[in-house]
Amino acid sequence: MCLYRVLVLSVFLSITQAVDRSNFKTCDQSAFCSRQRAMKPGQSSYTALLETLELSDSHLTVQLLNNNNKVLLLLELYRLQGNMTRVKINELKPIKPRYEVPDVLITDPPTELMSVLAQDEHRVVLSLGGEDWRLILSAQPFRLDIMEGPQVLLSLNSRGLLAFEQLLLHLHVWPLFWFSTKPLSFQVSEGEEEEAEEEVDQPGMWEETFKTHADTKPNGPSSISLDFSLPGVEHVYGIPEHADGLKLKNTDGGDPYRLYNLDVFQYELFNPMALYGAVPVLLSHNTHRTMGLFWLNAAETWVDVSSGQVGVCVTGSHTGSSEVPQTDVRWISESGIIDVFIMLGPRPNDVFTQYSSLTGTQAFPPLSSLAYHQCRWNYNDQEDVSAVDQGFDEHDIPYDFIWLDIEHTDGKRYFTWDNNKFPQPKDMLQGLLDKRRKMVTIVDPHIKVDSSYKIHTEIRSRGYYIKNKDGGDYEGWCWPGNAGYPDFTNPEMRKWWASMFAYDQYEGSMENLYTWNDMNEPSVFNGPEVTMHKDALHGPWEHRDIHNLYGFYVQMATAEGQIQRSGGLERPFVLTRAFFAGSQRYGAVWTGDNAAEWGHLKMSIPMCLSLGLVGISFCGADVGGFFKTPSAELLVRWYQAGAYQPFFRAHAHLDTPRREPWLFGPDNTALIREAVRQRYTLLPYWYLQFYHAQRTGQPVMRPLWVEYPEDIATFSIDNEFLIALQPGEDDALPQATSPPVCSSDERSSGVTAYLPGNGEVWYDVHTFQRHDGAQNLSIPVTMSSIPVFQRGGSIICRKNRVRRSSSCMENDPYTLYVALDSQGNAEGEIYIDDGHTFKHKTDKQFIHRRLSFTANSLSSSDLSPDSQFPTASWVEQVNILGAQKPDAVTLTATDGGESSVEFEFDPDTAVLTLRKPGVNAGVNWTLHLR
Repeated sequence: MCLYRVLVLSVFLSITQAVDRSNFKTCDQSAFCSRQRAMKPGQSSYTALLETLELSDSHLTVQLLNNNNKVLLLLELYRLQGNMTRVKINELKPIKPRYEVPDVLITDPPTELMSVLAQDEHRVVLSLGGEDWRLILSAQPFRLDIMEGPQVLLSLNSRGLLAFEQLLLHLHVWPLFWFSTKPLSFQVSEGEEEEAEEEVDQPGMWEETFKTHADTKPNGPSSISLDFSLPGVEHVYGIPEHADGLKLKNTDGGDPYRLYNLDVFQYELFNPMALYGAVPVLLSHNTHRTMGLFWLNAAETWVDVSSGQVGVCVTGSHTGSSEVPQTDVRWISESGIIDVFIMLGPRPNDVFTQYSSLTGTQAFPPLSSLAYHQCRWNYNDQEDVSAVDQGFDEHDIPYDFIWLDIEHTDGKRYFTWDNNKFPQPKDMLQGLLDKRRKMVTIVDPHIKVDSSYKIHTEIRSRGYYIKNKDGGDYEGWCWPGNAGYPDFTNPEMRKWWASMFAYDQYEGSMENLYTWNDMNEPSVFNGPEVTMHKDALHGPWEHRDIHNLYGFYVQMATAEGQIQRSGGLERPFVLTRAFFAGSQRYGAVWTGDNAAEWGHLKMSIPMCLSLGLVGISFCGADVGGFFKTPSAELLVRWYQAGAYQPFFRAHAHLDTPRREPWLFGPDNTALIREAVRQRYTLLPYWYLQFYHAQRTGQPVMRPLWVEYPEDIATFSIDNEFLIALQPGEDDALPQATSPPVCSSDERSSGVTAYLPGNGEVWYDVHTFQRHDGAQNLSIPVTMSSIPVFQRGGSIICRKNRVRRSSSCMENDPYTLYVALDSQGNAEGEIYIDDGHTFKHKTDKQFIHRRLSFTANSLSSSDLSPDSQFPTASWVEQVNILGAQKPDAVTLTATDGGESSVEFEFDPDTAVLTLRKPGVNAGVNWTLHLR
């Protein structure tokens, strides 16, 4: 695995505070958050009415009574395949349906039988499979406990913070609604009526104002809240996107973590405020177990985290208590229903499998998209694009994609070109295609209101725009000026949008043109919090219900458009800024508008690690920082770090000086060239990891604790990471580990890397020096240093003949790096396909082989005998690290013939080099060391 480490400095460099925080709400300024947070832990007001319990083959239902206002809720419990439990809570009889999130789950999760083990008037005990797995439903107060033997794994509503605000009619007719329901289920006294009227007349319940913006709520307050307690847990992770450390912090005394997709200008670091995307998935971990919570709600959400020492006591016959660590998590959402998936692990990889079974795996990207991308706002015209393209060739720096931002369009009209600056886009694209390179153009979801603009007139005529609260087309300000916003929640709108990427619709487009969806939170410059009014309408639903889904749907429709334009043959590449659970199915994300500061370079690591934990592996940060101007040293270090992150793109703001890699002097150009070339040599390895990610749901870039779940030293490390998906069945074979230099101070002092694994060995990939695991290793560095380590026991395939683009390297030979473990063994894999189509899936056109070194023999065997793919690539060289000198080396090929292989041994590094075995990469062979 490639483990990247950024040193945590005792004193962080000062960060310019550029974000205007007054544009964005705190919890105190959010009516529903402040209202819910004012509710303190205590005995729940809800009772489970066990006499209403019904158990079917698929699930259990029971009614919950709010003892304060007598409103009834419906609880549904599902035991899902794969060691998961689903909990849904909704109003029993709402005045209209409440929003339930569609399209995120890839299928209706299959259920397993749930049986009653015991029941009395106080509780019901349900089996979750096996003898020890149980779910205890306590009646008064309502509470759920999931147990394994005597151990409580998770408790729901143990702090009594379940709250569910029912939908109401408008305030002046609300008492009629209240009494009209009275005969159905309850009686209301005069005092209770007055108390209820007072409750729904609190500020912000029917209309809420932020700055100059009013938010009307025709059905009053509709927020929901639920608490979860995790005994024995001190470390929780996830719920991106936040510019904060990997381990979630205690929010007591501060704002909760906020999940609400927003266009945040140059965000602050170490802050729980919302950013561009929201994935409501939280992971807990200790030395015994990893679990996950998936809160399926697309409305604005706040998450409180509280940790401490508590006593554990379960009601009923399971009594007793002891002081243990515990983390309590409370979810608060503005609308919708409670729909939560409890993923019980028990291992980290089990949680990833469970979550991907719900929302899907990372899309398998074209190989070229894993290479280097060159971008800025904006390349001025076709001549500028040609000059930059030529500059990479002149300076011998490979790249695959050049990007065009909003200025390439005709007046910010997307799907168009500025005829003065880009008069012949097909000629430009053909010039890139001749070099086997590609382009990305930006296509944002705000559409210029202009009666002469085809995209606008078609959307308006079809009625596909989002509506304002009064029924007219919603309009707001963005880059084009006055703009409309397509309703991507409408499947017909998404279908029409996808059709616009056809070559006969998107004039000037070709097969090597791909897409960037920006500003899709959605960004509305003159809207509340720089986004859309919550009372805007998507058909029958308010925007408050679907807000965090908008970017998800934009990327979905765009990816589908790229697939359709090729007749379903070609894999898409779409980058999105806004995202939600399930966005991994449609492409890549990046961390948004960062700054050219050391702190932002460091923060790129935990931000991408958090995304990987919740399924989104294809993540990166703008190399060099989007805002401000990096020093030459910072730019070099960022290239060195970015080369080892999944999405590798340099980007810069319109007002910054040009920063192509050759503009900082020949020495820095050479350093950047070397970093980019390292990325290209490792493309076969990156591609293999993404192949596994789309098959298994395991993250490509992962924290150390994922592979070393019992090593407490790894639990808080977020400045190192591993890049690997293990071959074999042991689920514990990371391939390489590394630390980038992320501070100017580290240049003189060096970096320190924690190499995990007691009894394991690691090899410096540059010097091949061997190091023992389970130690903090001090590493002296120079400006050329990119500390990377390969784990003993692994085999990594590289292509060391770097060319101008990844496609030019398609048939080049492989060099194998075999890093022996302490027992003298190693394993790895090689994966080859055409790099860009779906034929690996539709026609099984691929090569997938196991590489194994054991008993002094290195062999290649077929992992997929029913697949076929021709390749001209061959094995050019094998480097065996930690080896001993053999007397001879022979090759046994497919035909059974045996031939000798030239070799040399370096006793100082213990590296054995086998030269030109000359065997095809797609056939069986064995190298024998004698």
